[in-house]
Amino acid sequence: MQEDSPVQNENTPDTSQTAPPRRTGRRNRLIVLGAAALVALGLGGVAVATSGTDHPAPAAVSLDAQARADSASRADRSVRESSTPVAPSLSPTPSPSAVSASPTPAKTAAAKAKPKPKKTTKPTPAWVDPMPGAAVTSCYGQRWGTLHAGIDLALPSGTPIHAAAAGTVTQAGDASDGYGNSVFIDHGNGYLTHYAHQSRIAVTVGQKVKAGQVIGYEGATGDATGPHLHFEVHQGMWNQIDPAPFMRAHGVDLGC
Repeated sequence: MQEDSPVQNENTPDTSQTAPPRRTGRRNRLIVLGAAALVALGLGGVAVATSGTDHPAPAAVSLDAQARADSASRADRSVRESSTPVAPSLSPTPSPSAVSASPTPAKTAAAKAKPKPKKTTKPTPAWVDPMPGAAVTSCYGQRWGTLHAGIDLALPSGTPIHAAAAGTVTQAGDASDGYGNSVFIDHGNGYLTHYAHQSRIAVTVGQKVKAGQVIGYEGATGDATGPHLHFEVHQGMWNQIDPAPFMRAHGVDLGC
């Protein structure tokens, strides 16, 4: 005898097969929508809320991890870009040729500045006037029946007397024959010069002097009618010659 199976009413819904699919489809749609919203807004680290489930679906976990990675990458890139300052370039860097073409103000000023003339001192001639600017009161020759063996040069008392040329002082002090305080200079060429009637002597015997060096001061010592320099040139000791042509030959005009 065949056992009768229960008759199922065709109007009765089969709840054992239809209910689960409805719940699963709704849950999946919520998960996808939540993940899409999180990705679009860039909000990492926010859990997707689901209704009616205790465990999130694998798709939600995957989307949430991707969103976190994208957010972390953007944050890291933002930090690196902000920590590397870029200096603003207001003007292009000039090329070396441009720099050399336009000189700096310092170089321009130096180029415009005129070079200062070098100070040069004229060399002292070998022979000089023993008392420049003096008036000639007597020349070499006969005077009052005797030989006047030199040239008399007059300026106020105390005027400096200069060595006519370089040489060595052989005598400095009172000389005989009315010369008073005198200086004799040997010039090493066979000639001596004699400077008489000085008020004060400024050199000593054996001293080396240069042309133009002060050797004493004008006065009126010895046989003199007034302050003056009696200047003589000797060719050898006490062999007086006319100083005028001798000094003229050495570039000095004494006015006689």
